[in-house]
Amino acid sequence: MARLPEAASSVVEIAKYEAGKGMETLKGRTALVTGASRGLGAAIALELGARGAKVAVNYFTRQDRAEQLCERIRRQGGEASAFYADVRLETDVERLIQAIDERYQQTDIAVINATGPQPFLTIEEQTWERYLDQLEFFVKSPLLILQQVVAGMKSRGFGRIIQIGSEVFELGNPMFAHYVAAKAAQLGQTRSWARELGANGITVNLVAPGWIQTERHLHSTQAEMDAYTDKVPMKHMGTAEDVANTVAFLASDAARFITGQKISVNGGNTVE
Repeated sequence: MARLPEAASSVVEIAKYEAGKGMETLKGRTALVTGASRGLGAAIALELGARGAKVAVNYFTRQDRAEQLCERIRRQGGEASAFYADVRLETDVERLIQAIDERYQQTDIAVINATGPQPFLTIEEQTWERYLDQLEFFVKSPLLILQQVVAGMKSRGFGRIIQIGSEVFELGNPMFAHYVAAKAAQLGQTRSWARELGANGITVNLVAPGWIQTERHLHSTQAEMDAYTDKVPMKHMGTAEDVANTVAFLASDAARFITGQKISVNGGNTVE
């Protein structure tokens, strides 16, 4: 841990100290990020690695991109390895956590980020199977992962579960009820877990991004983006790095007394 110089008389010296301290906040921790080969997951993995965590980069289809991300983390001085798993399947999740344990001994931080297709569907087009598709990513997968890591977290008296939610729960986007309902369930799950695990030193929080421009939105038009940002008080979209910084804070010791919360990263598009 960086030590504040006794004669830290300038703003520059203090800023350097704070920057150094921030980069060390996750040293000695191991972080799993699901769905980390691209988009928000990749940005989160990079930030956690930059702050000293050993990063388990989970991927489903793009091993090449996961390996490239691990190399980027290593180039910036971090440690990372890629791990395959379909996080909707119990056997895959069991093997995933076992592999991480073999490589890094434990999982201290679990960032639940993996997602799948998110089609817009009218009420007439929606089916229960479409709802289940979303629930498998946002309710089943978090449960499977927590069940595999919670015993170790309890034994160490430390754990960070960070779910990646969405502002759609507040906005209630039309033609998106299957996704919105799953995200609502994910938030309820987060709050219940936080109350159950708080006494064990385990925090459980949810980060709810707004519309963050990633590869998923490559085909969005400028008119669509303008219509969105016109409603955002800060009048612009956020970046994947904005989300990653929030996740890194919640993963750190600085957030040890924050649990059961939904933190919106959307420029004030929703105000609670």
